[in-house]
Amino acid sequence: MYNRKFTPNKIASLEDNEIFVFGSNLNGLHGGGAARVAYQKFGAQWGKGVGMQGKSYGIPTMHGGVDVIKPYVDEFIEFALSNKEYTFLVTRIGCGIAGFKADEIAPLFAKAIDLENVLLPKDFVAVIENR
Repeated sequence: MYNRKFTPNKIASLEDNEIFVFGSNLNGLHGGGAARVAYQKFGAQWGKGVGMQGKSYGIPTMHGGVDVIKPYVDEFIEFALSNKEYTFLVTRIGCGIAGFKADEIAPLFAKAIDLENVLLPKDFVAVIENR
C-alpha cells in the first residue's frame, strides 16, 4: 500500500537527494515536456535518452508501445532499489507528448508501489491500487 506523498504536478526544484524521473526518447532529444524541464533544470544530457544524468533519470517512451517501454521501467526500478540514498520523483512519463494514458503506463510501476524511495503520480497510484 502506498503511504507517502505523491509526485507533485509541477517540479521547479529538487532537494539534494531527489531525482527527477522523466519520459524521454532514445536519442535524448529533450525538446519538450518533462524532458525539456529535465534538460533545462536538472542536468539531463542532450543525446542521452536512458538512465541517470545529473539530477534526472530518463525512461524512453517515444519508440513504441507499452511492451517496449516496460524493460526501461524495470531497469529504473532495479536502479531505485540499488540506490536508496536517492528519492525518485516519477513524473507522468508517457502521458504527455508520447500520448499514453495513465491506465496504460501506471501498471508498469506496480513493483515500485512499495519502494519508499520512489514517489509516484497520484493517478498512477490510483490505477495500481485499483487493479
